[in-house]
Amino acid sequence: MVSPFPGMDPYLETAPFWGELHRLLMAALQESLSAALADRYRTRTNTRQYGTRVVLFTSVTHETRTEPVIEIHTRTDPRTVTIIDIVSPGNKTSAEGRAAYLATRLAGLRGGANLVEVDLILDGKPTLDYDRSGLPDWNYAVTVTRAGAPDRHEIYTATLNRPLPKFRLPLLADHRDVLVDLQAAFTKAYEAGGFESRVDYKVDPAVPLTDSDREWLRDLLKQHSLRS
Repeated sequence: MVSPFPGMDPYLETAPFWGELHRLLMAALQESLSAALADRYRTRTNTRQYGTRVVLFTSVTHETRTEPVIEIHTRTDPRTVTIIDIVSPGNKTSAEGRAAYLATRLAGLRGGANLVEVDLILDGKPTLDYDRSGLPDWNYAVTVTRAGAPDRHEIYTATLNRPLPKFRLPLLADHRDVLVDLQAAFTKAYEAGGFESRVDYKVDPAVPLTDSDREWLRDLLKQHSLRS
C-alpha cells in the first residue's frame, strides 16, 4: 500500500504509529546501505535509553524510551565512522529526550564520527541550533555534519507536499560519499507497516500545521478518496 502523501505522512508522527515507523525506517535504510557499502563497511543498530514523565489527564507516570541508532564501521576497525539518527517526537518535545539525543550526538563528535540527523517530526523544538536565515522554509530535513568540519552543516530539506530528499552519506575522508534515497526508504517502511489501512485519515493529524498546509492535506486526501 502506497502512502497518499508524496513524502512523509504526518499521521505517523504520533502514537501509536511512530515507534513502528522508526524501527521500519531504520531497517529500510540499513538494507539500502548494505549493497552500497559493499565489503568495506558494515552497519549495526545501537540503542539509547532515557526515562521521561508522561502526563495523562491527572496522573503522571514514568516511562523508559528506547530509540535505535545506525552506526557504520569499517570491517577492520571498531571505531564508528558515521552515525545515522532519526529524531523522535520525544527528542523534540521533552527535556529528557532532547538531552539523550544530544548526548548521542556529542559522543559521536568526540569520537570523530560523521553525523546524519533525519528529522521527520513537525512538533516540538528543533534539536540542532543553527542559523536558518537565507534558507527556504521546510517541514522536514536531513542534516549532515562531517567529522572534519563539525561546525558546518549540509542541509537537505523537504516540505509536506514534496518527496523526502536524497542526501550524501559521508564515510571515511578518502572514500566517496554514498547517495541515500530517503523517500525510497520511507516508502518501503510505510508498505511494510501496512499503515494505509490502519490510519484514520478522516480526521486531521495531531501535529502543528499552517492553515495552507491543512487545506492542502484535506484536498489531497479527498483526491485519494480518503475524505468525503
